[in-house]
Amino acid sequence: MKRISILGSTGSVGRNTLQVVREMREECDVVALAAGSNVEELVHQTVVFQPELVSLANQTLRDEFLKKLTARSDWNGSTPEALYGSEGNLAAVSIGDLDIVVSATVGVKGLEATFDAVKRGKRVALANKEVLVAAGALVMTTARDSGAELLPVDSEHNGVHQCLHSGSSEEVSRLILTASGGPFRTLPKSEFNAITPRQALNHPTWKMGPRITIDSSTLMNKGFEVIEARWLFDFLPEQIEIVVHPQSIVHALLEFQDGSVVAQLSPPDMKLPIRYALSYPRRQPGPQDRRLQWDCVRQLDFEPPDRERFPLLELAYEALRIGGAAGCVLNAADEVAVEAFLDDKIGFSDLPRVVSDVMDNVGLRQANSPREVLDLDREVRRVAWDYVQRRPKMFTV
Repeated sequence: MKRISILGSTGSVGRNTLQVVREMREECDVVALAAGSNVEELVHQTVVFQPELVSLANQTLRDEFLKKLTARSDWNGSTPEALYGSEGNLAAVSIGDLDIVVSATVGVKGLEATFDAVKRGKRVALANKEVLVAAGALVMTTARDSGAELLPVDSEHNGVHQCLHSGSSEEVSRLILTASGGPFRTLPKSEFNAITPRQALNHPTWKMGPRITIDSSTLMNKGFEVIEARWLFDFLPEQIEIVVHPQSIVHALLEFQDGSVVAQLSPPDMKLPIRYALSYPRRQPGPQDRRLQWDCVRQLDFEPPDRERFPLLELAYEALRIGGAAGCVLNAADEVAVEAFLDDKIGFSDLPRVVSDVMDNVGLRQANSPREVLDLDREVRRVAWDYVQRRPKMFTV
């Protein structure tokens, strides 16, 4: 029985993970759940999975959780240890005899607990790409020292992990990640200024949280995945390429030195890479409704990304070339820009402008610990918000 802790249990990946766990109840036991502010969902999850420990963002939410849990007529278990904040997240990854930590918290707020799990040598099913975008060198160096194992939950990186069973990383000449192209792949660039948050949140393939959905519409998410792939698999930036594949059936391809190309295909369903990460190195039988229906696959299209229309992709490569803490700056600036767009403070076309200008105006430096990364993240956020608020006339809302 694998003892599992889930960071970000009430988010999209966290809920999908728990659905997979329900299908694998004879092999998986959820012992810790860490959430943000969704008390109702965490109460429901606690009733179903009866973890030993839960955590919420702050004390007020923790107290509300305990009150609502004990008031449930269907609650007959032992009340879990209920913590909050950083202490709670750290407790969730240090609970005894833990086998797997699922890191599904959105943003760098998941760095501290994820880093602690890595430092403890745990197996980490990583869905939080911002951890590697902001602190990739630090996390991977620590993983090598501690013996921790990072298994990617992103469908593309999970696909790469599977393809690497066909050969060693030293034999790979190119790593190719696919992108759906987002909802505006064919929209004329002249119409980008009129794009609304509601339109950008309507992804054609994946059901995700708001930030990652906006990042997918700008291809920033794919840029983050380039950075994530660089650290996870130790490839050079020039070895990592992006190809647009609207059907989202092929998730990753590896071209080996002999010219052979190995690809990983599956329906666009997050529960597949989650199941792979939870059951690795074995493969467990999955539901029939997650199989490719080959009679419905009429064609597979591929095209190069338009970097002029989606300049944030190139900014991610630039951050890799700069090195140091550039990934942290990129991530923080983008998160502020996305929040400003969702709040109608800037237009869609302004997203790359904000990120680029903030990167140009923040002094880059090394960040050698999680605390230094988080300090830099806060500094960049202040600069980015000040930039948005002081210069509204440059934006087309």
